[in-house]
Amino acid sequence: MVIDVIIPAINEEKSLPGLIDYLIKNGEGKVRVVVVDGGSTDNTVEYSQSAGASVLQSPEKGRARQMNFGAQFSESEILYFVHADTYPPQSFVNDILTSINHGYSAGCFRLSFDYEHPALKFYCWFTRFDINLFRFGDQTLFIKRGLFEKVERFDEKLIVMEDQEIVRSIKKISKFAILPKNVSTSARKYQQVGVYKLQLIFTCVLVMYYLGFDHQKIVDFYVRKIR
Repeated sequence: MVIDVIIPAINEEKSLPGLIDYLIKNGEGKVRVVVVDGGSTDNTVEYSQSAGASVLQSPEKGRARQMNFGAQFSESEILYFVHADTYPPQSFVNDILTSINHGYSAGCFRLSFDYEHPALKFYCWFTRFDINLFRFGDQTLFIKRGLFEKVERFDEKLIVMEDQEIVRSIKKISKFAILPKNVSTSARKYQQVGVYKLQLIFTCVLVMYYLGFDHQKIVDFYVRKIR
């Protein structure tokens, strides 16, 4: 079985070549890497193609829109959504296929960061629990195509929290696996904004989302606070 790895990206020329090379080398010949570009002004497209990925130009930017566009033109029955600055464990292909063989149609890995900080380790510890509050896109998401269509894909109206929304939809109709290995994701935004400040912002966004705030107000709050 082949896994289509779908990576939404904008201006990720520094991150993508290494990630693509890693995915292909550890993919056991069972992965196709598809980068969905949202209008990069750097060398993201050229570098991605040189590294061995196929590149699609999304007609609209936005992570949900780009991931849906990539899924639309992918070929595999297994979709694996990965952020441009996130590395799954080396055994990700076997881990995903084993989980699917055990009856799971979707799932993710636990989280870790590439930056040593006690607060970040504490945050990551909670991602082992099967609680929706702790499910975010950095943990990556694998899902069978039929289920992806059944939950009506990522909600393109959402600029943030699209990952929470789709996991909630999946778990209403299917089992969801939290695999006992970690991805490693970049902590660059935490380093830029501040570890405690950014986590507080994320917590506020999460609370606003579950309290039903207007989505544009959530986006405006997030953008304003991380500046």
